Amino acid sequence: MLILHWHDIVGFCGIAMILVAYLLLQIDFIRSDSLVYSLLNGLGASCVIFSLFFDFNLSAFLMEVFWVIISLIGIVRYVTRKRQLGPELRK
Repeated sequence: MLILHWHDIVGFCGIAMILVAYLLLQIDFIRSDSLVYSLLNGLGASCVIFSLFFDFNLSAFLMEVFWVIISLIGIVRYVTRKRQLGPELRK
């Protein structure tokens, strides 16, 4: 019998965010350099990491840590690009 705990649900939500981000990218709804894409990936990976604290798996943990780091790089690049644009082009 499968028993779901609340932290498992948090992990499943994280997986859903990552998969939705990838789906939206593949159907050209968002771009890979968009803030939404990086946020969905980073938040999703963070949720998976949170769930791993309750049922630890080193390889999954390392994968998600790097997923968060890569997402943070994307967020920083997005913010940097927006700051380089003039205020009239940020809209």
